[in-house]
Amino acid sequence: MPPHLAADLPGPPSSPRSGIALYLAALVLFASFDAAVKHLLTLYPAPFLNVMRYLAVATIAICLVLRHGLPRLPATPDKGLLLLRGLMLGTVGTCFMTALIWMPLSEATAIYFTSPLIVVALSPWLLRERVGATQWAAVALGCAGMLLIVRPGNSLPWLGTVLMAVSAVSYALFQVLTRKLSGRVPSHVQYAYTAFVCLVITAVPAPFFLPAPWPDLRDSVVIVLLGITNGLGQVLLIAAFRRVPASTLAPFNYCHLLMAVAFSTFVFGRPPDLLAIAGMALIVTAGLFLVSRARHPGSRAKAAI
Repeated sequence: MPPHLAADLPGPPSSPRSGIALYLAALVLFASFDAAVKHLLTLYPAPFLNVMRYLAVATIAICLVLRHGLPRLPATPDKGLLLLRGLMLGTVGTCFMTALIWMPLSEATAIYFTSPLIVVALSPWLLRERVGATQWAAVALGCAGMLLIVRPGNSLPWLGTVLMAVSAVSYALFQVLTRKLSGRVPSHVQYAYTAFVCLVITAVPAPFFLPAPWPDLRDSVVIVLLGITNGLGQVLLIAAFRRVPASTLAPFNYCHLLMAVAFSTFVFGRPPDLLAIAGMALIVTAGLFLVSRARHPGSRAKAAI
């Protein structure tokens, strides 16, 4: 669950240490999920694994709905934006997981982390927000970093690269839509709509990509545990953002990229080369700069993170 989904949930008083610990635990689960999925993609189709993931997310949504309730469909505000938001996240999940078939985990994750920079670039047109020269410079720096990763002539597969770029843009649009809905639709309603839309999107192609052979008992247990891992990560994120402001946790988000590099290097034997590492460093620098601007009281970039 992205930070915005948990931002308006009531919760315990601010507790930075526990919130940061919960957030880091969630990132470990998500990075481990990505690495395990990359391995399973050598054995089973991406649509099958994707729908299993969103079954777990939908289960969490059902629990939230049972606890908080869900307005009747005619009474739900901004239904169009809610459905579009779910479509964007479904596109993210589909493209990201499919790209991992060909892409090294570290480079794929780095491209995905350009999404906050894309949000800033889209803000003047979609949110009518003013973006200053320093924010544009951060966007340019992040784009330069991505070009170092996907540079022409590099060994990265073009299809996986395109899918990751689509994933990053879709997630940026997802964040923009989340901001539009913030304060207008309760978080659990946003989460429920998104979970069910993603489940429908991933369930449509799944019957055409059934695994052959079907997972044995061991792999079935692993796949179920992965769904639980992803779902538990969502729960930990909710708990973290109920305790600590998003601006405090945002810099720790890049630990996910470091973990992806570690998994790619030591588990899959695909370490990024020096230029790719330089590109990742530029993306992280640009992202952290935007976070620092968000903490400044007079900054216009706050909502973009």
